[in-house]
Amino acid sequence: MLSYRSLGHSGLQVSELCLGTMTFGREATKAESFSLLDRFAEHGGNFIDTADVYSHGLSEEIVGEWLSVNNRDDFVIATKVRFAMGSGPNDIGTSRKHLISSIENSLRRLRTDYVDLYQLHAWDPLTPLGETLGTLNNLVKQGKVRYLGASNFLGWQLQKAVDISRARGWERFTCLQPQYNLLCRATEFELLPVCQREGLGVIPWSPLRGGWLSGKFSRGMTAPPTGSRIEFAEKEHWGESWSNYANEKTWRVLDALQAVVTRVGKTPAQVALNWLLHRTPITAPIIGARNLDQLTDNLGSCGWHLGPEEIAMLDEASAIEITYPYDRMAQDQRNSGRLLSRP
Repeated sequence: MLSYRSLGHSGLQVSELCLGTMTFGREATKAESFSLLDRFAEHGGNFIDTADVYSHGLSEEIVGEWLSVNNRDDFVIATKVRFAMGSGPNDIGTSRKHLISSIENSLRRLRTDYVDLYQLHAWDPLTPLGETLGTLNNLVKQGKVRYLGASNFLGWQLQKAVDISRARGWERFTCLQPQYNLLCRATEFELLPVCQREGLGVIPWSPLRGGWLSGKFSRGMTAPPTGSRIEFAEKEHWGESWSNYANEKTWRVLDALQAVVTRVGKTPAQVALNWLLHRTPITAPIIGARNLDQLTDNLGSCGWHLGPEEIAMLDEASAIEITYPYDRMAQDQRNSGRLLSRP
């Protein structure tokens, strides 16, 4: 059974894994999606993440239909807003107009009168941040939203949002949803330190980097498996595509991952997720299983710990070059004796 953790500085208890639903209505049919939700709930999972843009609302609709025959209050439902949901000039962004219409549409699709966690899916350079944060604060006051979060922000953007909300007495962000995994560790430079210092939970998306860390890939391969997400990503120009990751750095990480798998007797996905589960200040990685076998494998990442030697092997293989100004900062901290713990 999954255990529970507080989401950031709040008292909200969420399962240590979050079920992502981006595949619902796309790779997974409604029936398959229901099976995934049922299995996740059977293992104590209560944290479900979706977005209005996933399958253009179909993911929310599937989650909403499943919720309608389950106890709504047993689950923490998270959704997101920012990207285009229509062709009109106000069908996109984080303006007051778009946020208010979007939450109403999400509530309708989810068949609920409140969302537990409402997240900005990305930064909106056209809308004043005060307009966005003030509107979100009002949604909390109205009871349509319980907690607030952000996704895909830069460090300065996140800090600015936290500072404005604090200064104006508005509801603050409770968590951040960034990409973070063994193949993407630049999140450690600024985003994780901001979250740690401001008390924000972290719910990483793509903890297996679209399948690269699932065990399907290894050194010597010349193309992705037929029908895999990585093959599809190449056609759709997604970030986890073969052309972006078929390189020495990736093979080095996968070599180390396989070495740890051999040592601990777990699967690659379980090892990659366990490495992430116990890093500070991670709350709940978002798993995006497409079928029950993948979900069962992912659930096996909980209830145990990698040892110090195995963590060191993965850390060393996945380390990224530290360049200016981060290298200078680290050197100054060492020279002054004021070392900061690194996530």
